[in-house]
Amino acid sequence: MRIVHITAGAGGRICGSCLHDNTLVRALVARGCDAILVPAYVPTTTDEENVAQQRIVMGGVNVWLQEHVPLFRHTPRFVDRLLDAPPLLRWLSSRTGATRPADLGPLTVSTLRGEAGRQRKEVEKLASWLAADVRPDVVHLSNALLVGLARRIRATTGARIVCSLSGEDIFIDAIPEPHRSEIWGLLRERARDIDAFVALNQFFAGFMAERLELSSHRIDVIPHGVDLTGFPTTAPDLAARRRSRGGRLVVGMLARACREKGLDQLIRALPLLAPRAVEIVAAGATVDAERDYVASCEALARDLGVADRFRWLGQVDRPGKLGILGSIDVFAMPTVHPEAKGLPAIEAMAAGLPVVAPRHGTFPELLDGEQAGLLHEPGDPTDLARALVAVLDDEDLAIRLGRRGRTLAEQRHTADRMAAAHDAVYQSLARPRP
Repeated sequence: MRIVHITAGAGGRICGSCLHDNTLVRALVARGCDAILVPAYVPTTTDEENVAQQRIVMGGVNVWLQEHVPLFRHTPRFVDRLLDAPPLLRWLSSRTGATRPADLGPLTVSTLRGEAGRQRKEVEKLASWLAADVRPDVVHLSNALLVGLARRIRATTGARIVCSLSGEDIFIDAIPEPHRSEIWGLLRERARDIDAFVALNQFFAGFMAERLELSSHRIDVIPHGVDLTGFPTTAPDLAARRRSRGGRLVVGMLARACREKGLDQLIRALPLLAPRAVEIVAAGATVDAERDYVASCEALARDLGVADRFRWLGQVDRPGKLGILGSIDVFAMPTVHPEAKGLPAIEAMAAGLPVVAPRHGTFPELLDGEQAGLLHEPGDPTDLARALVAVLDDEDLAIRLGRRGRTLAEQRHTADRMAAAHDAVYQSLARPRP
């Protein structure tokens, strides 16, 4: 069985979806599956070995030009190939960080129309390449915003189509009307072209089942998997870590620099942790559209008198990420929007850390009913401070939560377990090639 996973690239920015898809395909290949990872729009970026193909489908330059310049809907393929060159797409992605979801309503509508949209030439090129050169049995789309590809791919290749559900609502709900409603309507229509959906947790499976008007049996829940290479093989000695600093405590956060992830909430909670000597170390990808938010967080820290106890490191590589997780006392991820993935929290659990997170989205499920971390009221810095104090003041509680998190990571969040569950979904869809 040949599996093609099409993932939406993020250029030079590390994002949770790129990490998930790359880890999944690596693990599928390690299990002996015939699987490849194909980037769409722009190249992918990950903090581990990148297994994505060099070929980029639905190239971002061509997609944009075909939306805005009618001439490019009819250019010959040799012109399209020039515009799909990876160096050009990498350059483009480094200069499109100022683009906001609110600006992308018409383009999103058009791509969801697939073979009937303005990018129909790109859809046809992709479907023809898959049919002639790849011959997949299963094509897995990395998010619901790619479902416009499904109908033509299935008609051309006979492949079964799987689609992941991974936090698309944040992007869609930032798009103004009338395009927002049109997008949700197209998603409900095009969902009929999908053979199976996969969600990372029960929360988002239920949420998207309602939004897309799907029966729950059409969505398989497969938890996020992490490559545990480099993570501690046993829960670390958190008490010794605290003693090594002479009483100074560190709260860590890993997330994209955007308002939805709640970095400002964590900064607002910091003064409430006094008189304890606590500092924040945070890191994550930043694009131009979000630099004002980072600047506002730094200004907030100055206004609250805690600037000397707040460090923003920007995007870090894998050693940098593991270094942060190996040096902090508690991990916080105070998202103000219900979280659909929660990958950084899973990585913190794998590192044996107690987690503090909001009582919404994936976190109640992920933290095993507060057995691997504590929950707080969303958007409430005072209650966030309460949960942090509970962990920081009770060393035994912190150790117990960290150990449980590490156990859960091994039991349900390994890359191999994630790959095995996906392979089972693919096998259930197997049928003879037409």
